[in-house]
Amino acid sequence: MRTATLGPAQRAESLAAMAERELDVLVVGAGVVGAGTALDAVTRGLSTGLVEARDWASGTSSRSSKLIHGGLRYLEMLDFALVREALKERGLLLERLAPHLVKPVPFLYPLQHKGWERLYAGSGVALYDAMSMARGHGRGLPMHRHLSRSHALRVAPALKKDALVGALQYYDAQMDDARFVATLVRTAAAYGARVANRARVTSFIREGERVVGARVQDVEAGGEYDIRAKQIVNATGVWTDDTQSMVGERGQFHVRASKGIHLVVPKDRIHSTSGLILRTEKSVLFVIPWGRHWIIGTTDTDWDLDKAHPAASSADIDYLLEHVNSVLSVPLTRDDVEGVYAGLRPLLAGESDATSKLSREHTVAHPVPGLVVVAGGKYTTYRVMAKDAVDEAVHGLDMRVADSVTEETPLLGAEGYQALWNARARIAERTGLHVVRVEHLLNRYGSLAEEVLELVAEDPSLGRPLQAADDYLRAEVVYAASHEGARHLDDVLTRRTRISIETFDRGTRSAREAAELMAPVLGWDKDQVEREVQHYEKRVEAERESQRQPDDLTADAARLGAPDIGSK
Repeated sequence: MRTATLGPAQRAESLAAMAERELDVLVVGAGVVGAGTALDAVTRGLSTGLVEARDWASGTSSRSSKLIHGGLRYLEMLDFALVREALKERGLLLERLAPHLVKPVPFLYPLQHKGWERLYAGSGVALYDAMSMARGHGRGLPMHRHLSRSHALRVAPALKKDALVGALQYYDAQMDDARFVATLVRTAAAYGARVANRARVTSFIREGERVVGARVQDVEAGGEYDIRAKQIVNATGVWTDDTQSMVGERGQFHVRASKGIHLVVPKDRIHSTSGLILRTEKSVLFVIPWGRHWIIGTTDTDWDLDKAHPAASSADIDYLLEHVNSVLSVPLTRDDVEGVYAGLRPLLAGESDATSKLSREHTVAHPVPGLVVVAGGKYTTYRVMAKDAVDEAVHGLDMRVADSVTEETPLLGAEGYQALWNARARIAERTGLHVVRVEHLLNRYGSLAEEVLELVAEDPSLGRPLQAADDYLRAEVVYAASHEGARHLDDVLTRRTRISIETFDRGTRSAREAAELMAPVLGWDKDQVEREVQHYEKRVEAERESQRQPDDLTADAARLGAPDIGSK
């Protein structure tokens, strides 16, 4: 079984190795597109490096709606090419590339008008299914079906009786977005890529007009590295314009940030066996099953404030509650909200002022020799964006390079996943864990769950759940620090697990236990444990305060009250 360990020692080795000899490709930014680009490059046989200023997926790629979908609403915009491409990628991920991480999810679309709406919406969903099947990648999902009002209310008793005259049910797919990116990074590392988080590009190195490398600051240990590369790929999402400004080039396009916020509520607050998709005046609203919770989102508003920590305001939360309550028989209140998160979509600026009308297409450019820029797009099509970025970089390499193979390259944990899933009862018996715990591990790590179980075998206390976050085992916290590159408490509670949005305390009651589990792996003393806990508590308080503010400006100011943590 192929694997890669991203602990503190491997990070230090990677930074030193990247500075030692010229790379073929250096990727800047480890969101889903940057991580995918590193995997595409290294699996073509190119020497590859990946650096990220903060943590894997710490920007947009951990704050999405967590859907892998064709984009049903893009059919209405007649953007058939984008939908066709996304449906192909959805199928590849479900069936071949990441069946352990990407799962089918049903959605109910309530119909509010008799006759014409069923015909109109039904033909759209039928086309969606037909396009999926035509690509040969739709076999993993059931076909859509038409429901009467009484049938729809049996599927989703939470709906008001007068909120629908019938419904359509169709399927898409979902994943844990941050976990997916961490797995992509580890897969790239397993094939030989050098990867380092908390490694910030401060400037580009130039010879004449050509970009030949990047100066990288080690945010953890201090010190700077000059990393030289034949081609650099800027995959920094909403930071694209900032990164481009380092070479004095804005490039041929401009990236605008659109803020989307999501609410997380407990499963028992909405009685339904299916997700929901609802029309709003501007876009669509999803109610998405998420383990023992629902995710409700999203909004779509322009954002030009702090990009690292976009803030959800009180107005944003009210907007979502108002829209979802318009169809629920028992309305949700602020007290039902466990978690709130805000993310920024990197949209290619076009003619329109409304972010909901900006392009979800992606673009690749080569603004100066040695520097490729990839921007725009959507999470589902990350692999295509990565392939296009590497294709562009290859034009600047004086060598023959193989074509992309990522369409046939499963992510770590995919190989053997189905066999282990079939054997989950025996694994439970062998390890002494409940079969539900084993299923949880297999759906988060795939066949790499064996590595987590090895930690439990060495120290049985790690087989216990966290005291204030029962869904997660203590071993998962240790594994995040030893194998997945987690450097701080925030990385574990916010991205390696989703405790920060899945508990009413936002993870504060788990903070000390998690920090003490991470300490031996990362060499923290008691003072550093204390700093990590205090920083996390301040972060949560700043987020809560921002969510009490009436608008973006005041919410942003409140969120900035908690600075990012530095290392010891």
